Amino acid sequence: MSDAHPETLLVTLTGRDRPGVTATLLATLAQAGVEVVDVEQVILRRRLILGLLVTVPSDLEALEARVGQAASELDMQVELERGTGDNSSRPAGRSHVTVIGAPLLATAMAEITAVIADAGANIDRIERMARYPVTAIDLHVSGADPEQLRTTLAEESARLGVDLAVQPAGLQRRGMRLIVMDVDSTLVQGEVIEMLAAHAGCADEVAEVTERAMRGEIDFAQSLHERVARLEGVPASALDEVYADLRLARGARTMVRTLRRLGYRFAIVSGGFSQVTDRLAADLGIDFARANELEIVDGRLTGRIVGDVVDRAAKARALREFAREAGVSEGATVAIGDGANDLDMLAAAGLGIAYNAKPAVRRAAEVSVNVPYLDTIVYLLGITREEVEAADAADAADAADAADADGAT
Repeated sequence: MSDAHPETLLVTLTGRDRPGVTATLLATLAQAGVEVVDVEQVILRRRLILGLLVTVPSDLEALEARVGQAASELDMQVELERGTGDNSSRPAGRSHVTVIGAPLLATAMAEITAVIADAGANIDRIERMARYPVTAIDLHVSGADPEQLRTTLAEESARLGVDLAVQPAGLQRRGMRLIVMDVDSTLVQGEVIEMLAAHAGCADEVAEVTERAMRGEIDFAQSLHERVARLEGVPASALDEVYADLRLARGARTMVRTLRRLGYRFAIVSGGFSQVTDRLAADLGIDFARANELEIVDGRLTGRIVGDVVDRAAKARALREFAREAGVSEGATVAIGDGANDLDMLAAAGLGIAYNAKPAVRRAAEVSVNVPYLDTIVYLLGITREEVEAADAADAADAADAADADGAT
């Protein structure tokens, strides 16, 4: 195949899927001594679409007859199209556009794909990442600058009520190795300081200040000192009660378990309190943790913080420090958060994800996820729901085998 633009033959087979279809077609093509240039296969509800791009044989008529006979025996339809070139010269500007909906309506997909077409881009491949509890679809797009496409689609995302993530295609998407998460209302449901405030009888007042701080209306450090002061006199044992009442975000354990299998490392950076976050890190197998420390004297909270406050700037510094300690670049980090104090951290990361975030944070972040399942993040990293479930099933089987072996001894 020394020609700059070799002549090729596209063989497209469609019909009911069954074992051996691909092998049968390839065996038929092998009789003509052709070279395989490219191959694509899709199965939807047991309907197969198989495309094979091969070099044109010397006796094309004989090949057409053999392929037609094979298709007839398989009770499938076949088309042959002769042309020039292979399938490798796709336009520059390649990206992954991940669409997440619950539900994902055809109306939304129609408008998203129309926007991609209007941008002069082409959808080269479509892959389903998950079918429940959300539907996640990954579009492989070429021919448009990823940054421009992200800006254009961000407007559509809010209007259509779906989540859209645009990421440049390449090794970086597969190479993310450090996940840095906020804690309150991200890794866990609710705010720890509000749970503590309930023990002091001032939950409503503290919640109002928290909300203003998360929206970025007041300085985080100032708001934290104000809220913590209201906790003066609360027994330190309240921290144990709060920890016992914590509820992880749905999918949190699945996300951590799945990505740890792939060698990812994890960090939590919180404007909350180390007396809670350190225990959370130990429970989940988190590698790094940083948070504020509540001062405790004679078994009671003093209403003060020990040391510097972990504020917006400190969160970004922590991400950079943890990346160095983990031996990865800042570009190989993923940050997840929901509040204004997470903005610098999201901007510093290779991929910043606003998770069920305040409007100002959603507008500023590269990617916004607004479904209540933290494990949705794995779909943005190219991991499918089926792969997650298969790995979990394999681990369960291994654990059962180990238990049987222990019982036998």
